[in-house]
Amino acid sequence: MAKGYQANKERQEALSTYGKAIGKRAGFTCEWCGEKEELRVWDQKPDREPEMDSLALLCGRCRTLAEGRKAGLNELHAIRNALWSDIPAVAEGAAQVLARCKEPWIREAIEESLIDENLKAELLLKLGY
Repeated sequence: MAKGYQANKERQEALSTYGKAIGKRAGFTCEWCGEKEELRVWDQKPDREPEMDSLALLCGRCRTLAEGRKAGLNELHAIRNALWSDIPAVAEGAAQVLARCKEPWIREAIEESLIDENLKAELLLKLGY
């Protein structure tokens, strides 16, 4: 138990070192929807060493979407613009949330996005294209 606790503590300390830089980069708003409340650093790749490109500043609502909560149509539209971010955690994280939904406009948005081409192909396949 102590080993898991210590590893988590070290991870949280590593993430906190990026907090101010991530906040400045994001303009202290959610990097997916623009909300200004309940902001926290979200780690897209928790199994790897944290770095600026794998972290995003997200509001509470967007963090729950990242964790798998089903999104409403308005929420999907709110995070759509994140697909054109040049920050991988922002664009790829939003694309993964969008790809869980079968709205017709999502395919086109993902195709036009700035995400990694391999991930793009994987998500489009998931959507049935």
